[in-house]
Amino acid sequence: MTSILISFLLLTQTILPAVVQQPEPVRIAVAGLTHGHVNWVFADNITNDIEVVGYYEPNRELWERFKNRFGLDESLHFTDLDEMLDQTRPEAVTAFGSTFDHLMVTEAAAPRGIHIMVEKPLAVNLDHAGRMKELADRHRVHLITNYETTWYASNHAAYELFTNGNNFGDIRKVVVHDGHFGPKEIGVSNEFLEWLIDPVLNGGGALMDFGCYGANLITWLMHGQEPLTVTAVTQTHKPHIYGEVDDEATIIVTYPGVQGVIQASWNWPYHRKDMHVYGESGFVYAQNHNTIQVLENHRQPPASQIILDPLKYPFNDPFSYFAAVVRGNVKVLDTDLSSLVNNITVMKILDAARESARTGTTIYLNRE
Repeated sequence: MTSILISFLLLTQTILPAVVQQPEPVRIAVAGLTHGHVNWVFADNITNDIEVVGYYEPNRELWERFKNRFGLDESLHFTDLDEMLDQTRPEAVTAFGSTFDHLMVTEAAAPRGIHIMVEKPLAVNLDHAGRMKELADRHRVHLITNYETTWYASNHAAYELFTNGNNFGDIRKVVVHDGHFGPKEIGVSNEFLEWLIDPVLNGGGALMDFGCYGANLITWLMHGQEPLTVTAVTQTHKPHIYGEVDDEATIIVTYPGVQGVIQASWNWPYHRKDMHVYGESGFVYAQNHNTIQVLENHRQPPASQIILDPLKYPFNDPFSYFAAVVRGNVKVLDTDLSSLVNNITVMKILDAARESARTGTTIYLNRE
């Protein structure tokens, strides 16, 4: 095994500092139950760092399904968001409704001094995102965005190897693949599908649903730098299902000396969230949440494969992380994956990608 891999194996034990578990759980309200990722709240391994004090969901039938499935207390249910926030007085709220509703949740929570975590992407468009940022800044609350891939040890390993390694050279190309064979095809709930394929409530189709992952990761790898140009092509291969939105999107972002390719699809023949990072003399392939392949010093394949340990608490779970942020035990840097600054840039990329696809032109964000 090469010296850089030996050093890397030591490095992976200290990528992120450990934080002591919170002494008191953070009181959290859940705004919406339609997003499929809300099931994370009810996972068997849910952190003890949070206490859910209320659920806002106007769809009574949907609430009944969750209540019966997870044995929830009826007194925790609210059909009015403001009423829930005033009665339960949470320290933080996490949004699991449509992306369009993220602005509504922020408008309700921020003036009350309640911290906010939304599911990816931050907003349906840059206008919503800007209004959300203004509210968060004015009322001095945290507003972070949760991506599944933020908690992948493989992505952090790729970042660290290119940040601290010396056998790869500068990044030249990043290719990110995300998606599956379609939300309807994988069996998402009707309530989720209804807004996921709505061009207003989701802002688009696969471009928004999965293009945001690549935009988020590439912005992070570029240490927050905005791209010079954005070029995108979208298609709808299954108009009988996704007639109003795209189900296939490719986005190319350029930086001085670097190109990023984001492939977002509801047409993959399998589930995937993986990333290739190519340097001048080597590459790192983040194959899945805990596996990377590494090739360095212009060597020929096969690459060395490494199975990684999970990230350290509280960086291994969105709720542990959110609780640590609320408690002040973790500082969110502007360049972090969850940060508002990163995700404003993500929205600039996604807005430009939609415009590029619509007009068939390259969109210039920053001219040298």
